[in-house]
Amino acid sequence: MRAIAVFLFLLILNAASPASAQTGASRPPAAAELTAGYAGFVDDAMIDHGVIAGALRFHLLPRISVGPEVQYMIGPGGDRDVILTGNLTVDVLPPGRRVTPYFVAGGGFLHHSDRFGASTFSSTEGAFTAGGGVRGWLNDRVYVAGDFRVGWELHYRVAGTIGVALSK
Repeated sequence: MRAIAVFLFLLILNAASPASAQTGASRPPAAAELTAGYAGFVDDAMIDHGVIAGALRFHLLPRISVGPEVQYMIGPGGDRDVILTGNLTVDVLPPGRRVTPYFVAGGGFLHHSDRFGASTFSSTEGAFTAGGGVRGWLNDRVYVAGDFRVGWELHYRVAGTIGVALSK
C-alpha cells in the first residue's frame, strides 16, 4: 500500500519538472472542489452510503491536473468510510471550453469503521478509484461537474461537484 503512495508521489514529482517549463498563461489555475453524492458498496446486498468530499486540483499541463481528495462516506448504522487519494485528472478538451468531459484516477487509502453492539471494528487498506465525468463552467471562476467512478473496496460513486478556480 505504501508502495502505491510512493509511486504516485514520484510520478507527480517527475511530471512537475516538464510542467515548470510551461508558461503560467497556458495552465489553468488551481481549483478547490466540494462534492456530494451516493456510493454503493457491493456485498451480499448493496450497502448505500452518502458521500461528501473535498479536493484540490493543481495543473501540471493545460489538460492534466493532480491533487488530493478526501471522501467521507456515511453508511447505515455506524458504518463509516474515509477515502484519501491522490488523483490524476485528464481533461478531454483544451482549456477555454465551457464544457469538457474528463477522466480521473486516484490511489491511496480507505479507512473503514463499523459498530457491532458495544464494539467498534476498524481497518485500513489500499484503495483506488477511476471514472469520468463532465465539467461545465458557470462563469470564469466557478464550475459544476458530475461524475461516475468505480473503486476498491468495490463500490461505485455517483456525485456532483462545485469547483472554484483559486485565481484567474
